[in-house]
Amino acid sequence: MKSGKLFIFSAPSGAGKTTLVKHLLQAGLDLEFSVSATSRQKRPEETDGQDYYFLSADAFRKKIEDGAFLEWEEVYKDHFYGTLKSEVERIWSNGKHVIFDVDVVGGLNIKKQYKDLALAVFVMPPTPEHLEQRLRGRSTESEENLKKRLDKANHELSFADQFDEILINDDLEKAKNEATILVKKFLSLSH
Repeated sequence: MKSGKLFIFSAPSGAGKTTLVKHLLQAGLDLEFSVSATSRQKRPEETDGQDYYFLSADAFRKKIEDGAFLEWEEVYKDHFYGTLKSEVERIWSNGKHVIFDVDVVGGLNIKKQYKDLALAVFVMPPTPEHLEQRLRGRSTESEENLKKRLDKANHELSFADQFDEILINDDLEKAKNEATILVKKFLSLSH
């Protein structure tokens, strides 16, 4: 099977990785988004196979046993998230390169498996305070959940130096431009 390259964008929640990934998908770089699998309930506005592959917790566990995941995590009891190996194969068979929007641990696990074929980018908020402002600005979290997210974000920041690149998102247009340059440069390398 023909293989392409993989682009892993990881960051604490609120750092802007999803915005950067959406920008790159529209930049004409032959990238296709890797759709994650989850065992959480589908929300009304979501589409199976586009937003996530929605599985029951039992079906998710069966796929874990079968070795179907590149990486997976049980975020809360019976709430699993993961990346299916078949998703990478599907995208490569379409002649595209894979782009991931994954959490920090998942990103490092994917990088370990694909080594030189993968570019792992850590999207860094300019400051922890800035991150808190962004999360508070979403107005989607209770104070308790916000504290959990901020604690998790501070923990995730400690992994930044394990990534190939750290992209500081202090100016969105500049960050989009830098992300595009990083991807184009990595695509031009022969592996």
